[in-house]
Amino acid sequence: MTFDPQRALELLRIGSGRADAFFREGQREAIQHVVEGRGRLLVVQKTGWGKSFVYFIATKLLREQGSGPALLVSPLLALMRNQIAAAERMGVRAATINSDNQEDWTRVEAAIDRDAVDILLISPERLANDRFQSQVLGRVAGRISLLVIDEAHCISDWGHDFRPHYRLLERVVRNLPPNLRLLATTATANNRVMDDLKAVLGPNLAVSRGDLNRPSLALQTIRLPTQAERLAWLAQQLHTLAGHGIVYTLTVRDAATVSEWLQSRGLKVEAYTGESGDRRVELEQALLNNEVKALVATTALGMGFDKPDLAFVIHYQTPGSVVAYYQQVGRAGRALDAAYGVLLSGEEETDITDYFIESAFPTEREVGAVIAALEDAPGGLSVPELLGRLNISKGRIEKTISLLSLESPAPIAKQGSKWQLTISELGPGFWERARRLTALRRSEQAQMQEYVNLSADHMAFLIRALDGNANDVRPPALPPLSSDIDEALVREAVAFLRQTSLPIEPRKMWPAGGMPHYRVRGTIPETLRAQPGKALCMWGDAGWGGLVRLGKYQHHRFPDDLVGACVTLIRQWNPGPFPRWVTAVPSLRHPGLVPDFAARLADALRLPFEMVLVKTDARPEQKTMANSTQQARNIDGSLEIRESSIPPGPVLLVDDMVDSRWTLTVSAWLLRRHGSGVVWPLTLSQTGHDA
Repeated sequence: MTFDPQRALELLRIGSGRADAFFREGQREAIQHVVEGRGRLLVVQKTGWGKSFVYFIATKLLREQGSGPALLVSPLLALMRNQIAAAERMGVRAATINSDNQEDWTRVEAAIDRDAVDILLISPERLANDRFQSQVLGRVAGRISLLVIDEAHCISDWGHDFRPHYRLLERVVRNLPPNLRLLATTATANNRVMDDLKAVLGPNLAVSRGDLNRPSLALQTIRLPTQAERLAWLAQQLHTLAGHGIVYTLTVRDAATVSEWLQSRGLKVEAYTGESGDRRVELEQALLNNEVKALVATTALGMGFDKPDLAFVIHYQTPGSVVAYYQQVGRAGRALDAAYGVLLSGEEETDITDYFIESAFPTEREVGAVIAALEDAPGGLSVPELLGRLNISKGRIEKTISLLSLESPAPIAKQGSKWQLTISELGPGFWERARRLTALRRSEQAQMQEYVNLSADHMAFLIRALDGNANDVRPPALPPLSSDIDEALVREAVAFLRQTSLPIEPRKMWPAGGMPHYRVRGTIPETLRAQPGKALCMWGDAGWGGLVRLGKYQHHRFPDDLVGACVTLIRQWNPGPFPRWVTAVPSLRHPGLVPDFAARLADALRLPFEMVLVKTDARPEQKTMANSTQQARNIDGSLEIRESSIPPGPVLLVDDMVDSRWTLTVSAWLLRRHGSGVVWPLTLSQTGHDA
């Protein structure tokens, strides 16, 4: 195929919407390399360079010369709206097949058959889907002119963002015709990742690698241990910072907390997380249109989002690796002379990143338990059946079977809804990789703490960590932001953190298989369910959570401050009909802890306290039960009502913490069966482990 530089430039200007646009250094050469079929190419260029223009323009030029369609594999389909819009302006007919657009599959497949699709975009998970392989890929494979692997660092298990399904590409690439055009793109590839990509994509892989320096970014780090201090700092700075930006948090819960706090201070911000669902497009557009000061986001707003005039990226906590941080902070200042990239560091961040590291791979116990369960079931087991047999959480079981099924050869395979063992055994390479990557994540975590401690030369540190050349880095054009915070504002932030409450949704169904001891199954009658309840805080959080932890495990008595906080919560909640009496969930392990608290709360509410529930026998703590089915079985038959009659009327049911909700569900069911009025659950904390 021939490369027409004038046509390529014309397409760039149409796609970008700028009549004066010119190719950035390396862009035109990359397009030419692909179109002329010079071999496989890896493009490593910083965020905002325009990697999508390379593959969309190359696709258009190839199609204009009669070549078949392109196939693009990307984990970012939900965030590629801007890029797809630019492609469509150039006349590139793009279509997607993913789990979110099943209603479009028939239409897209028909368009592919008519050769009316120029580039098909899929997620890596599609490659593991039997229907996609047979109905779509099998029909178009012989006509594909270009395979594009976007965010190619996801292939490498050395990378910060390894996606197990990307390893399926290794098998796809191995079976490709040697002359098929292959383009891989990424913004984040250090030498380890580059070596891994060369091993997967081919030893003759050509590399186009750009400069990592971002001269427009003024980087700084500020250590503010408590969440209240960081909330106060954010409120101060966002009122005076010019422009619009992103505030990144490590968890969905923190994104909600930070956004609610900033909204309470009169700032127009919104939370953006994996739970934003259908609002994602609306929220992205609000930031693009400068209708919000900032989005408070998790990594759900990461690769693929493009706002060239983003004036600041602030991190509420330290991410787990330099690569992840460079990519996120690199969203700022793409088309500005200067922008801020500020990293706030807090005391809870290490616990959070520790959790991410420790949960990345299944343990040997988890793998052994899943394999043993499948050995005992020649016909296979579904995930719900595994939950009934194993004391392992649903998430951990799903992660275990996902990683095992992606091994080559795989020791397990899916038949219908059930997983079965294959003739292959799990090789030692699986565990070697898990140990190696866990050690790597630990070193990356330590490297980010080094970054936090820097007083200068932040950009140079990031570039060297990414194996780039830091010789030409110059001091930033913007002065550093002040680390001072208003103590009165810190106190207001503490009060804010202590005024939140969390909903407890009542369970409406008994677990699969029912509760054999209580002889119930299926739907819980509405007249025997708990009402929607409230939890004062999240276990161990920055509001009341620390006091709950101290009261339970150190002082063995919950302080009066928590009684007052619950009185305030109940007055604001004002459940109707209002409780006429108070009771508590019993415990053999801590017999006086919750009843003592519930009695003091009842006294403060001027309501009678009656201890009517009893624990019949010792069971393992609920926190040792790893999934909902096991938690339900652990409660079955362990609670009863005392022989004496119970008071009539609505009741406040008090416990110290809630995770699976089965204890509250059974307690409410018993109370209602024995004549109580509606049951309002109230707990001091949620564990966040509801399964």
